[in-house]
Amino acid sequence: MGILHKNPQPQSEDATRTRIIKAAQKLFARQGYDGTTTRDLAMAAGVAEGTVFRHFPNKKAILIEVATQGWVEILTDLLTELSEMESYEAVGKVMRRRMLNFHKNGDLMRVCFMEAQFHEDLRNRVQTEVIDKMTNVAEAFFETAMEKGIYRPMNPRIIAQVFVGMFAIAGFSHNTIMEPQASPQEMKEMAEGIADIFLNGVLAKG
Repeated sequence: MGILHKNPQPQSEDATRTRIIKAAQKLFARQGYDGTTTRDLAMAAGVAEGTVFRHFPNKKAILIEVATQGWVEILTDLLTELSEMESYEAVGKVMRRRMLNFHKNGDLMRVCFMEAQFHEDLRNRVQTEVIDKMTNVAEAFFETAMEKGIYRPMNPRIIAQVFVGMFAIAGFSHNTIMEPQASPQEMKEMAEGIADIFLNGVLAKG
């Protein structure tokens, strides 16, 4: 009987931790990291402030968790699409899907891209744990394309870095290179334009 009525404590703790992370994602995006207190986080998550500190040593640890998880989610989706790409010319389609996804997840994008600029420890962790791994996979993808004669011989590492950089541009698109209320058609044109430049360059073919 005791086993049947045992409280699933780990699952409950995981759920609480997830609520805190989700609340932080929204508050950091809307109020900024500096403008959000741990009391704000506790209220938004529906927990006591002490519970927040039971899961995280400080507010910076929450920021790092939110942004790192966000980057992992973004780049895992991208790598999945990269591995399933039907052709090496399909970069535009992948780019368009990523930009639409960025647009739908504005809170996450603001935290991942904006706060990382102001916190060196966060930026370093994202770089080593996520971006470097993503670039390694992309490098192998483009190296294969060059071996097949689809892309001209170049340094595949540089190509991979440019490719990953395109997604950073797309992540900022709702605030900088595009209007906040850009239509799907406008995002499609932007994505295909970036992909076209990536695949073909800007020089006229003589």
